[in-house]
Amino acid sequence: MTGNHQTLALLLFSAFVAVTLAITTWVSRNRHGSAEEFYAGGRLFSPMENGFAIAGDYMSAASFLGVTGLIALFGYDGLLYVVGFLVAWLVVLFLVAELVRNCGRFTIADVVAARMSERPVRIAMGTSSVTVSVLYLVAQMVGAGSLVALLVGSTSEVARTWAVIGVGALMVIYVSMGGMRATTWIQIVKAVLLLAGAMALTVLVLLRFHGDFDQLLRAAAQRSGHGDAFLVPGLKYGGDWTARFDFISLGLALVLGTAGLPHILSRFYTVPTARAARRSAVWSIGLIGSFYLMTIVLGFGAAAIVGPEAVRRSNAAGNTAVPLLALDLGGGADSTGGTVLFAFVAAIAFATILAVVAGITLASSASVAHDLYASLRRRHAKPRSEVAVARMAAVGIGVVAIALGLLARDLNVAFLVGLAFAVAASANLPALLYSLFWRSFTTRGAVWAVYGGLVPALVLVVLSPVVSGSPTSLFPGVDFQYFPLQNPGLVSIPLGFLAGWLGTVTSAEPPDEARHAETEVRSLTGAGAV
Repeated sequence: MTGNHQTLALLLFSAFVAVTLAITTWVSRNRHGSAEEFYAGGRLFSPMENGFAIAGDYMSAASFLGVTGLIALFGYDGLLYVVGFLVAWLVVLFLVAELVRNCGRFTIADVVAARMSERPVRIAMGTSSVTVSVLYLVAQMVGAGSLVALLVGSTSEVARTWAVIGVGALMVIYVSMGGMRATTWIQIVKAVLLLAGAMALTVLVLLRFHGDFDQLLRAAAQRSGHGDAFLVPGLKYGGDWTARFDFISLGLALVLGTAGLPHILSRFYTVPTARAARRSAVWSIGLIGSFYLMTIVLGFGAAAIVGPEAVRRSNAAGNTAVPLLALDLGGGADSTGGTVLFAFVAAIAFATILAVVAGITLASSASVAHDLYASLRRRHAKPRSEVAVARMAAVGIGVVAIALGLLARDLNVAFLVGLAFAVAASANLPALLYSLFWRSFTTRGAVWAVYGGLVPALVLVVLSPVVSGSPTSLFPGVDFQYFPLQNPGLVSIPLGFLAGWLGTVTSAEPPDEARHAETEVRSLTGAGAV
């Protein structure tokens, strides 16, 4: 793009940042500073508003940039992420949405601790939730770096570094000033923009191929250089048994991980009733389903129109496939139409990143303040308000996410999200499901379930080719790879459930029948829910 065109792109992007900051300022003027308002937005949102906000939280940069990039590079195998993300919502809808709303108040730990000894359970769940959130934040940071580097026409380390730092600073401002109310409204605005942008690009791609999806697929296969192999399983996950097990591991993580994501589950607390929570989930399923169907068209469209090699030259992981597609659909790099469309898509993608990181940061800071601070604070220490601690935690989490985002800048964002989902499915989900559905579950079982999934997941990632032993690793110059799979879910998820069962059956603590009965009634009827 020319300098003038880049200026236009930056102006559009700056306009969105200004609007979101205005929303944050407006919301912060009307806040009262209570924990309920900061964590749950006063529980004043309607099911439709919350459905859009949930969809905004879920349709992340990993989906818009990463999944479309993987489809553009690997064809059918990239579709696996789409299927995984969609099926995952059925687990959320039928297993946890309404029950979590009825049993919890602000965090996942509220649900598990309802019938257990609070302190060890909150420390374990808080630690796990912060870990999952930081991993998810890293993916968004990497996406921000790739996008802004493309936006300013520079792939230099300096441009990407400042992009990541800028996103980190903005997310801290959103969360610390506006809390859940500002974050929710930013998510709603972003969801509308993202769906509108994806729909516009989808229509343009289909018009290019006269509405013939088969012709689009054939063109993508021909341009990919792999022929029909581009349209069948195996290009990325079919080489050998290791690749196939990696595929199974990824699928398990994606399908089960959503139900353990702290920033998704915390959204069900922003509506007044359990019925509203379920209706929120239904709204979000419709929106998310429509979006992922469009990403299929966009991914194959990028392969057919831009070409995998051009995508790979721009970003080795494929994160810039959609902006490049927009540039081409608008008329090319030197055309006004191409520049405007590119700038629009870049602004939407950046809005996506800003909104999602704000939601994740809020959920993780809530875990630090509501679960960890309250449990670890010394008895005689001067107490601080939870909201003040949550604001300070947002700053600390922002710094950690920036540092890790810079370290992982060359990895695909969808792949990084797969790791976050694996940890969530291994550590949070076993404790959550056991506490909701197993009468004999005990405090030791809850703690073992969390650490029994969390520790193996992290250790296996460190020992995997993600970190060392291959040219695309975080540390390509060293080799301490002992675990062959890139995603640990196949091993760590069963270990989490096994540890929860083992901890319970070996526990001397008798299960609390009365509290279980109370939790069961509350989860199913909503009686006593706040």
